[in-house]
Amino acid sequence: MRRAFICPSKYVQGENELYNLGYFVRTYGKSALLIAHPDDVNRVKTQLDATAAKYNVKFIPCDFTGECSRQEVERLKAIAKENKCNCIIGLGGGKAIDTAKCVNAGKSRLIIVPTIAATDAPTSHSAVLYTPEGAFDDYAYFTSPDVVLIDTAVIAKAPTRFLVSGMGDALSTYFEARSNVQSYSAVNAGLPCGAREKKCPPAYGTKTAFSLATLCYETLLADGYKAKLACDSNQVTEALENIVEANILLSGLGFESGGLAAAHAIHDGLTVLEETHHCYHGEKVAFGTLCQLLLENAPQEEIDELLDFCCTVGLPVCLADLGVEEIGDRLQEVAEKACIPEESVHNMPFPVTPDMVAAAIMAADKMGSEFKANCCCEC
Repeated sequence: MRRAFICPSKYVQGENELYNLGYFVRTYGKSALLIAHPDDVNRVKTQLDATAAKYNVKFIPCDFTGECSRQEVERLKAIAKENKCNCIIGLGGGKAIDTAKCVNAGKSRLIIVPTIAATDAPTSHSAVLYTPEGAFDDYAYFTSPDVVLIDTAVIAKAPTRFLVSGMGDALSTYFEARSNVQSYSAVNAGLPCGAREKKCPPAYGTKTAFSLATLCYETLLADGYKAKLACDSNQVTEALENIVEANILLSGLGFESGGLAAAHAIHDGLTVLEETHHCYHGEKVAFGTLCQLLLENAPQEEIDELLDFCCTVGLPVCLADLGVEEIGDRLQEVAEKACIPEESVHNMPFPVTPDMVAAAIMAADKMGSEFKANCCCEC
């Protein structure tokens, strides 16, 4: 059986680590195209100025528009070429990071600097392209980043909701990897650089990936609530460091080399509901994870453990938490979108139909609502 595992060349995390960014740029040359939203640049301007001066490097600004579109990628490629940039930096949230991956396209050096721990995208070799108007366009696959650098002091000063959303995204990692192991499904780590259409023999997850996915879940349960409290106070603690690692590194390696399943497919289905558009990716994934456990008829003890965690840190456990008060006939549309042929729901270890997904969503909604009503935590 062909197996695959993919990861960045270097992962560095720590308090005030952004002051060392210039060191990594200097490893590759003297200039870097800085792809970042102006607001994110302003948040860390002191650190950027200090590291540029210390290591004698130059950050080339580009006035990133905020959308990872083909047009924006081509514009930024031209700026990088004109300025003879030695590397590309993606700093900020998911769209700046994905744009940097596309601009680099495996032809230069890539440094990823997330300023929030809201998803597991920073370590991955995949990117999501959108139209200039913000509609989904396509997925793309490149080489993994050369460096992922995370300043936990910056993460701690971001709104806590980002960190909690990252926990929601990470929450699915173990359960989805487990499904891929049971179903012998191919994983993204085996995909070639470039477009999905390129032919490539399937590759399956490694024991390493599943171990990391398991550690991810164990870390969330052990330190999630403590990390939330630390972030509420803008403090870097050992628990916060552990959760940042879980949200970004463990979840990132776990999903890409361990595989996705029903949780992320149901997230995608929920996007047809306009009421959910204000929710972050990880918030919808958390509810999708609960739906997956109901879909596979997981032990009640496991479901209760997940519900307790979500209520404790403030993740959604029912449709009302996502802003959906009445789903009605739209339930079938959600379920059908979650079950389109290319969706990860088909990585479950049994055939899945839209009717099964619809039933799981309603059962999860009922169970989550009742759990909230009966639990003694502040949900």
